[in-house]
Amino acid sequence: MAKLQVLSGSSAGQSYELKVDTTTVGRVEDNAFQIADPSVSSHHCEILLKGADVVIRDLNSTNGSFINGEKITESVLKLGQTLRLGQIELRIDDGSPMPAPSPGKPASAPAPAPASAPGGKLRQEQTMIVQRGVSLDQLAEPRTTGFDTANTAFTKKSNNVNRWFLIGGAFVGLIILGVLIYVALTLNK
Repeated sequence: MAKLQVLSGSSAGQSYELKVDTTTVGRVEDNAFQIADPSVSSHHCEILLKGADVVIRDLNSTNGSFINGEKITESVLKLGQTLRLGQIELRIDDGSPMPAPSPGKPASAPAPAPASAPGGKLRQEQTMIVQRGVSLDQLAEPRTTGFDTANTAFTKKSNNVNRWFLIGGAFVGLIILGVLIYVALTLNK
């Protein structure tokens, strides 16, 4: 039977045997497979067994679900492919030994214990958003190539077409109003 094996983060080595047709994966306790990492959404994805296929369906997670680095909404996970949920990497375990962690990657800090609210109930913490893309500082940097920066003055286009369209529409409206008044007066006689 296939197992989902966690490869990174504080849950590395944790596995979950895929026995049922639908398995939910996420950070909170009501998931069938809980991964207590702040980059994983509270209800991150579903794992569906469809015949021999293992299908991953993202549940509109904050940081997305990726198979071999490609963002997916629903896709088949095959043996040898890496599934990433937030910053946690997983793979289907078919019984072969797990690879040793790469020396270039630092070990992750252990996940914080769930915080208790008054009354002994666990409170749900926010999903940590993994930063991607361009930072605001990078946007503020001036561009040095690619555009002619000597002429930065832009002028507003004149809007003559719209002005003439409105004048024409008002004229046609007045003609229609005149015709209606004429018809109304001739019918009343």
